[in-house]
Amino acid sequence: MKNQKEIFDIISLECSKKTTKIYSTSFSLAIKLLSKEYQNAIYSIYGFVRLADEIVDSFHNYDKQQLLNELRVSTIDAIEKNISLNPIINSFQHVVKKYNIEQILIDNFLESMAYDLSNQDCNQKSYKKYIKGSAEAVGLMCLQIFTFNKKETYDKLKTYAESLGSAFQKINFLRDMKEDYNNLNRVYFPDLDIKKFNNEKKKIIEADIAKDFNNGLIGIMLLDKNARKGVYLAYKYYMSLFKKIQKMDAENILETRIRVSNLKKALILISSQIELNIK
Repeated sequence: MKNQKEIFDIISLECSKKTTKIYSTSFSLAIKLLSKEYQNAIYSIYGFVRLADEIVDSFHNYDKQQLLNELRVSTIDAIEKNISLNPIINSFQHVVKKYNIEQILIDNFLESMAYDLSNQDCNQKSYKKYIKGSAEAVGLMCLQIFTFNKKETYDKLKTYAESLGSAFQKINFLRDMKEDYNNLNRVYFPDLDIKKFNNEKKKIIEADIAKDFNNGLIGIMLLDKNARKGVYLAYKYYMSLFKKIQKMDAENILETRIRVSNLKKALILISSQIELNIK
């Protein structure tokens, strides 16, 4: 018979799962392709990351800085005490303790979220720091789960995971460029005047993303089979977004948000698994 804390932990995990499924159908599909030993932990990480992201991107009628500070304090407190009354934080702290997720990754992530509230223009240094703290940090949290108790493997795959996370983030920057600028007054690409954004500048960004994708794919193929299918699906989904972006003119990027239809996602799911079986 489960004790009350175990019941609360189950409820907490369900909150993280529900959060993932409501906010991201693509990541939900990718997580389902992971082996069961990894699924719950990745749901918990996504739930926490989404919670922080919503604070800085969506809660416009509230004091975002205060909310983010409260999230930081609550997370530190939960990790120390092994519990939080916030189900998503409780689910996350459980994974942090179980898989020895490095505190520096959590700190870097939350620091990047705080940068979103600063309204500063990105230069090359802040751009790299933001990506390192956001997508790369989250990618490394996931890698620590996939390589639990295998430090040598983690060290071998670390740079590949960073590259993959970097590619995903840069795709998000491009697809959300219109919304980020119009609604949040943000431009993430360094020293970019959005009014002068053209195909030449777009191609420079795309070349950088392609390099990250190529490096990230090497790491995916080195993952064990229990993690490879899910991560490869996420890679294929973002690659499909990338291909759509490459076909668009720069001015169109600023007029619409690029999406992948549910039918296309289903086709990507099928094709990605066929490709892996062939490889």
